[in-house]
Amino acid sequence: MQLGLIGLGKMGGNMRERMRAAGHEIVGYDINPQVSDVRSLAALVRRLEAPRVVWTMVAAGDITRKTIARLAELLEPGDLVIDGGNSRFTDDLENEKLLKAKGVGYLDCGVSGGIWGLKNGYGLMVGGTAANVRRAMPIFDALRPDGPRDEGFVHAGSVGAGHYTKMVHNGIEYGLMQAYAEGYELLTRKEIVQDVPGAFKAWSRGTVVRSWLLDLMVDALEKNPTLEDVSDYTVDSGEGKWTVEEAVALDVPMPVISASLFARFASRQGTSPAMQAVAALRGEFGGHQVMTVAEGNSLRAGVETPSAATKPAARQRARSKKAAQKRTDA
Repeated sequence: MQLGLIGLGKMGGNMRERMRAAGHEIVGYDINPQVSDVRSLAALVRRLEAPRVVWTMVAAGDITRKTIARLAELLEPGDLVIDGGNSRFTDDLENEKLLKAKGVGYLDCGVSGGIWGLKNGYGLMVGGTAANVRRAMPIFDALRPDGPRDEGFVHAGSVGAGHYTKMVHNGIEYGLMQAYAEGYELLTRKEIVQDVPGAFKAWSRGTVVRSWLLDLMVDALEKNPTLEDVSDYTVDSGEGKWTVEEAVALDVPMPVISASLFARFASRQGTSPAMQAVAALRGEFGGHQVMTVAEGNSLRAGVETPSAATKPAARQRARSKKAAQKRTDA
């Protein structure tokens, strides 16, 4: 089967290679001319025989929307577009509407597998009409893992269902990762546990917590047992946020996934304003020690400064009294 593939980055490039290995003719376009088969979207469309199938694999949001709008200008009635990026499901409805006006079909496909998909195959979650899914099935079969189709592919429903399913998949992923991460921290804090990487590896067979994510955790700890020089600053792709937004909109209790998302937000704060407020309140109602930023950082580093260790509660009360006096004078 012939396919135009737009976006040849970490995943798109590997997808092109996997589909070519399965015998498909793939014409790829990327803004990086060193990996692109053609020089422009227009050239890609010209290289394909009608009726065409074009797969977009670019960043979610504005780039995807602009790419599909450009395809709407270039393609002809009877052609088909598949968006395999991490688009929000609401964008799919607009994309379908735009292309349908031009007589062009549309499918949305959530893709999971990361950089390992070239070897292991990709989990695929598709939304759209049954006719369009059947038309693109040779491509889906080339990309999915070997074995039964329903263990790596699902026609999840109408347009938007593929990306919605992938969104929930990523939300679950957030929760699983956070659980492993919290277990890792607890193990490292207990002196009697002397082989934390070994503990994770021992869980990889026979236990109820085994998973591919656990295998990846084992790999990471074998490379760097103490995670030395690994920043705790953690970004998110947006799908975790969308999952929580949907939970609120549909009144679905989702405490685990919500907490894992908020933990990522916390990782980006050098200083937490919320916890500053908590510390200040403890000082006000109980006369508890309120440390300076420098003193707090010293404790984080494991260095207990004399002022942090011995500062009396009376000093805190005096500081609060002085601040109150300033407010009165003002």
